[in-house]
Amino acid sequence: MTISLRLNEHDTELIKRYAEFNKVSVSELIRRIVLERIEDEYDLKEYEKALAEYRANPVTYTLDEVEAELGLR
Repeated sequence: MTISLRLNEHDTELIKRYAEFNKVSVSELIRRIVLERIEDEYDLKEYEKALAEYRANPVTYTLDEVEAELGLR
């Protein structure tokens, strides 16, 4: 898929230089940054969900209890 992006000259030059500094193409740089951002936001949502679940039921288990439950001991 091809995606177009409109940038002013200053932003274009900044991105090009940053890509050169990191020895990647502009396309690869933008791809990496977008995917990292998506992953970071997903991780944050999952953390918030887990924290809410823990606050609703603050039960914890020791490593020994988890290993026993999973049959690892």
